[in-house]
Amino acid sequence: MSRYEVEAAHLRQKIAAGEYQVGDTLPRISELTEERGVSPATIRRALELLEEEGLVRVVRGTGAIVQPPQPERRRIPRGVRIERDPGRGYVFPAAAHAQEPWQVHGKARRSMESAPERVTAAFGLEPGAEVLRRRRVTSPAGDPPFQIVDTWLSPTAVADAPQVADASTGPGGYLDRLEEAGHGPISWRETTRARMPSTEEARLLGISASRPVLELVLVGTSGRTEQPLEVTIRVIPADRVEIVTALERADSARWPVTPVE
Repeated sequence: MSRYEVEAAHLRQKIAAGEYQVGDTLPRISELTEERGVSPATIRRALELLEEEGLVRVVRGTGAIVQPPQPERRRIPRGVRIERDPGRGYVFPAAAHAQEPWQVHGKARRSMESAPERVTAAFGLEPGAEVLRRRRVTSPAGDPPFQIVDTWLSPTAVADAPQVADASTGPGGYLDRLEEAGHGPISWRETTRARMPSTEEARLLGISASRPVLELVLVGTSGRTEQPLEVTIRVIPADRVEIVTALERADSARWPVTPVE
């Protein structure tokens, strides 16, 4: 092992033995350097390795904080069918089979924010334009933050259905209010990609900024104007989830194979 791997193993063993508990801050780099007789660069690289493993999270001005064990990776079924629940309204594939209770971390927020480029482009707005954002940080009950959910609503959506800006949008949520305002039926398209988190996203999810996330972007389009009304962006730590899709056979792939005449 290289020297930084030796130092990482030393700290890893102390964490495993309980010498450093979850929430504790490890000694500063200068203290570890003096104690172990190595360079600051070696300790810094050892901490980076532990951060990549999810054992610590390095916070500028504070130090390396010991993290709780990572929850088991969750399997999210992804299909193409949108269902409707009388009590909840529309139910999308990722949530269709989620029977367990979920919790909101902190308070759900509604505010006018400078929207990311993919949002302003979808709405046909100038880059950096302010758009209504509804934000929640959620997880299964008892788990650390699992996902950030940002729903951006276009100026047209807010003008036609002002209730979408309220804390409570009533039965069926903001989607029902939009369809009642004449935009039904809404259609959706989803895009998934991996990327690195922003500093704010890493803080809200309690992860290192060096750990990738999955970004799931759902764009809802008005059935009347055929223009996007909402863009919902979910950000999930990539090592906390795996996406499962059931594949279906088309008629051309049916079995048994029909002989060609």
